[in-house]
Amino acid sequence: MLEKKDINLEKVVLIGIVTKDQDEVVSKEYLDELEFLTYTAGGEVVKRYTQKLDMPNPKTFIGSGKMNDVQEFVKTHEIGTVIFDDELSPAQERNISKILNCKILDRTNLILDIFAQRAQTSYARTQVELAQCQYLLPRLKGMWTHLERQKGGIGMRGPGETEIETDRRIVRDKISLLKAKIKTIDKQMAVQRGNRGKMVRVALVGYTNVGKSTLMNVISKSAVFAENKLFATLDTTVRKVVIGNLPFLVSDTVGFIRKLPTQLVESFKSTLDEVREADLLLHVVDISHSNFEEHIESVNQILDEIQSKDKPTIMVFNKIDAYEAEPYDEEDLIIERTPANYSIDEWKQTWMSKVGDNALFISALNKENLDEFRKRVYKEVREIHVTRFPYNHFLYPDVEDVQ
Repeated sequence: MLEKKDINLEKVVLIGIVTKDQDEVVSKEYLDELEFLTYTAGGEVVKRYTQKLDMPNPKTFIGSGKMNDVQEFVKTHEIGTVIFDDELSPAQERNISKILNCKILDRTNLILDIFAQRAQTSYARTQVELAQCQYLLPRLKGMWTHLERQKGGIGMRGPGETEIETDRRIVRDKISLLKAKIKTIDKQMAVQRGNRGKMVRVALVGYTNVGKSTLMNVISKSAVFAENKLFATLDTTVRKVVIGNLPFLVSDTVGFIRKLPTQLVESFKSTLDEVREADLLLHVVDISHSNFEEHIESVNQILDEIQSKDKPTIMVFNKIDAYEAEPYDEEDLIIERTPANYSIDEWKQTWMSKVGDNALFISALNKENLDEFRKRVYKEVREIHVTRFPYNHFLYPDVEDVQ
């Protein structure tokens, strides 16, 4: 699935569990995503372990037998990092690191590390540092004697590399300072948003790596950074776009993900003010991904958390050029037909039909169906604009006349 030719990539083992709430199919999907996260952070996955459990072991997350298997593999293959798919408690993290004698991370720590790599502006770096400090605070006891032997690498970026670990009070003071700094920047950004006047605001939202930045580049004719890695964009980018001589603002926001760390949702809520204050949301979906419906649900959940779920929304199903339905033989009565066998036309007849003309199917990369996309967005923006400026309606053509 991924190119892993770089000799500098860290050798990593992944560990997940299968429970009554998370069957083997879902567990595999989560580990696939965790592998992509690991690759994004600079690691190469050399082995994946899963275990069926009613509930995680409170001391070591997985059972003693499976832990022995992992221990042997880590020692034999000189593995430097083991990453767990679920958040570990401070006690679990300490116990596991003593057994495996290597760097132990969980999904939350890994995502925080990627954010630390990707943060470009002072604001984003401050938000990430705050989230890392909040994550590290309950984990300070005993973990640094092990990690002091590790220099750099995945999970060691940001405040984890400093001397703050010996004193909880210093960490709490650091958190207070970072919160105060974010509050100051928030006020400045609120002024900037206010200075934009009453222009209609459109926000691109969606799961990470669905093509939001590529779409932003196409419609705004700008050069927003886009890459086939998770969380390529952290800092919100706002561009002025004109369709049919109607100007409006489009913002490209950070991508969402399942099991998004609570600390990040909290510290990045101010960044998501662009979403909260938007007049229209373009919910971009990677329709070529096998679990895109679950991605939609995850995004809606976070939109609900920031009180933005009920905003006017157009569903933009992207990457139609990459969509491939699994082959199905209608004469084979043994194999049951599933949504994986649906063509895009068949998908349109499912729940998507209820979305009506608020569902668009495009390829931002290949610029397929972008005329339809522009006209639909123009129609929605024009209606909002005319409501706001009723005397200007004659300035802007009807949607049928938009080129």
